[in-house]
Amino acid sequence: MWEKKPVLFLLLATAAILVGTIITMVLPFAWVNTEGDRIATVTPYTPLQQAGRDVYIREGCNNCHTQTVRPLVADVLRYGEYSKSGEFVYDRPHLWGSRRTGPDLARLGGKYPDAWHYQHMAAPVSMIPKSNMPAYAFLKDNQLDPGYIRKCMDVLGFPYTEAEISALNGKTEMDAMVAYMQKLGTGIPKAAAAAVIGDLKNPFPKDATAIRAGEQLFAQNCAACHGEHGDGGIGPELEPESYQDAELFQMIYSGITDNGMPAFSALGSTKVWQLVNYVNYRKEH
Repeated sequence: MWEKKPVLFLLLATAAILVGTIITMVLPFAWVNTEGDRIATVTPYTPLQQAGRDVYIREGCNNCHTQTVRPLVADVLRYGEYSKSGEFVYDRPHLWGSRRTGPDLARLGGKYPDAWHYQHMAAPVSMIPKSNMPAYAFLKDNQLDPGYIRKCMDVLGFPYTEAEISALNGKTEMDAMVAYMQKLGTGIPKAAAAAVIGDLKNPFPKDATAIRAGEQLFAQNCAACHGEHGDGGIGPELEPESYQDAELFQMIYSGITDNGMPAFSALGSTKVWQLVNYVNYRKEH
């Protein structure tokens, strides 16, 4: 019936499309980033952090890394609290992305110490052996231009002080990139990892199979910071008889906020116990 009245059909189809567009696109854009949507702990980028963000975009990092944790169980378990719209009020443009050739970076800030990031950016495979990320060592040779960064801050309307601009003298693009990495996700307080592992009793005391498995896990997850033989590097040397099994488990499972050691709860309690047994094995030998 309607198809016999093309003008009326066109008007009705147009009206339906407009209603859908308004509801699904126009209204959400009007609602998001309003005062009620903002999060008090989310602050604008500093000049150094904004310079790092510009380098991040220039080098195409957003082509491989997303910056949004979806409200899915798998995402939250791996990356942390799901993303909130208020976290992105100062992101111009936003870098949510959809491809994860590399891991999501939305909660990266504070996960590793600065030294880890400097080494990882310069030589990714030295920290993550199977990484296919290219090296960005050249960033340390590129000096920042304080005058240009000041203009960027003015255009974006972000607050800054003259001291912050002056502090950019002598800084490199590598410094800026690391500062930006350490900013990501810090507007949302991190929830402490909950170790639900009963009475923390070692299930594999001096078990040879667990020790061998722990050695492989150590090489994959720990050697980049603590050294191949636990003799230190970015992280401290693993000194003999420093911790009891339960205490060591808790440190590996939940991480250590004070020195930037990340939590390895994603490995699961079994693998963490294997790591504990390997560390104890190397202490005794």
